[in-house]
Amino acid sequence: MRRALVLAQKARGRTSPNPMVGAVVVRRGKVVGEGFHSRAGQPHAEIEALRRAGHKSRSADLYVNLEPCCHFGRTPPCTEAIIQAGIKRVFVGMKDPNKQVGGKGLRFLKAQGIDIVSNVLKEECLKLNESFVKVMKTGMPFVILKTAMSLDGKIATRSGDSRWITGKLARNHVHKIRNQVDAILVGTETVLKDDPRLTCRLKTGAVKHPARIILDRRNRVPLTARVFKNSRSQKVIYVTGPDISSRRLKALVDRKVEILNGKSSKNGFHIKHLLKELASRDMNSILIEGGAELNASVVDAGVVDRIVAFISPIFIGGAQAPGFLGGRGVMKVSGAMNLKDIEVTKIGEDLMVEGTPCSAE
Repeated sequence: MRRALVLAQKARGRTSPNPMVGAVVVRRGKVVGEGFHSRAGQPHAEIEALRRAGHKSRSADLYVNLEPCCHFGRTPPCTEAIIQAGIKRVFVGMKDPNKQVGGKGLRFLKAQGIDIVSNVLKEECLKLNESFVKVMKTGMPFVILKTAMSLDGKIATRSGDSRWITGKLARNHVHKIRNQVDAILVGTETVLKDDPRLTCRLKTGAVKHPARIILDRRNRVPLTARVFKNSRSQKVIYVTGPDISSRRLKALVDRKVEILNGKSSKNGFHIKHLLKELASRDMNSILIEGGAELNASVVDAGVVDRIVAFISPIFIGGAQAPGFLGGRGVMKVSGAMNLKDIEVTKIGEDLMVEGTPCSAE
């Protein structure tokens, strides 16, 4: 099963809206076939492993980190292929949270006389596909909130300058995260102040550019912004309020920018409504790289699943320099948001602190 998990991770960031799945066929104690699901629409892991095993799959064991599918989607059901291959036992890491499967695949295999061993390394399997699990259970994508700050908690100087708070190694790690998520989301102020490209710029390995989502309720982002420069080849979603002009709309459409009319609340966009819309567009994971106000709005909405904070050993100071979270903040320390499952990693001279908000489901 550990080998199946290693195989599954080879396609990290490439399989949405599908999960990451690896499969291993074992006969008489020897691996005779293995495979993984490379991307949506391509053969599932079980099919790849059974193809490689060939006739050796008869009376063999199959290890797979997620319950085999039993329905027709973009590809035929894996349960039928498992039966035809003559597999005698299936070891499964976790049930599929997809309601179309949800235990049906295992029950079908068992009814055909195949022995089932469930929940093998279940926690590791759940962790691997946490984005997929969340979407299946809630209809919302897995949200990562990333920030870079000084040791005194500032994300920019009082003039708005933020280049560069962290070092090269930490910034490169951010690109590794971008390479694994489906989309990056920023607000108007980030585009106005930083004019970012929001692309993945890893120097080695395969690179995948996530979709870029721009929140611009009052349509203040200039059409000359760098994020629009390559919108014809790399997806950009522009979330607008109700007052977008026909001229701006046409200019964006001409650039192949997708327009999403966001539902507004009193203080901005309705975050949960927006995230559900993005999940319906096959986006399982969203990386938020915004400023203090956007950070505060998503935290207040309770939609953040993980916080990744890069902390640099510098002091910026200044009462007007923005901190990580804007908004009103809490009245008492007892009301502060807590993190659990905290991990601290040194990257160059910076620290990367990761954790899960205790309020997150």
